[in-house]
Amino acid sequence: MSPILSMTGRALAHYLSKPNPRFHPVTTTAPGALAAAIRPGDVLLVEGDTRISTAIKYLTQSTWSHAALYVGDVLGQRSAEGEPLDLIEADVKEGVRAIPLSRYEDFHTRICRAADLTPEDLQKVIDYAVSRLGQQYDLRHIFDLARYLLPVPPVPVRWRRRMIALGSGEPTRAICSTLIAQAFQSVRYPILPSVQRLPSDDPDCNDCYDEILHIRHHSLFAPRDFDISPYFAVVKPALTGDFDYRALQWADPDKQGQTAAAQLPDQSSPV
Repeated sequence: MSPILSMTGRALAHYLSKPNPRFHPVTTTAPGALAAAIRPGDVLLVEGDTRISTAIKYLTQSTWSHAALYVGDVLGQRSAEGEPLDLIEADVKEGVRAIPLSRYEDFHTRICRAADLTPEDLQKVIDYAVSRLGQQYDLRHIFDLARYLLPVPPVPVRWRRRMIALGSGEPTRAICSTLIAQAFQSVRYPILPSVQRLPSDDPDCNDCYDEILHIRHHSLFAPRDFDISPYFAVVKPALTGDFDYRALQWADPDKQGQTAAAQLPDQSSPV
């Protein structure tokens, strides 16, 4: 990329990483519950509040605009507040970096967990992500996404997935879901593979088919794919402990109405 385009890309990344003033994230997880439920190797999906999040959510028709990999305290590093840097993500400005999990504790999030991943493969997935720390975000991808914040005609649904794959493709550049997809593909763990049905070799079964999985190119993955993947379990922090719906405290509608009425100013006119 030329110096002018690189400088423009950085300026655009700075603009796109600013919070969208019209978006107000709502957390669905109680404070501390996210940290108690998440495990190393889990994928954390985030409903982001930035301008670039708006473009990603539009293109993927999904709530989720960002994905990060929880690695635990393998780095042994701390933030200025003393928190472990236990989450690896690809940031539009900073590139691949490690941040504390608390960065997203006030956001709407979802934990996606690979099923039955062996300890050896789990370590390889984490090592893969750690080895990419310091790499830069794909600036060409920035230009692609920025186009969908402009008042342009809607993109046909059949083209949206390909729009996500319009980056440079350079291996030293990183996109949030691409980085994590590559980490799991390095141990041949499925996310959303393409399925090809071929006639079975069984001579006794003419109607039988074998399903052959093909690894999709990592640039085609979006954050939502980890949510809808049949090979990742959705973990809801509120249900991982001793949840008892009978212990929930509900407001009394009658008392609530009486309290609201009592707080209204006196509208009567003096006689």
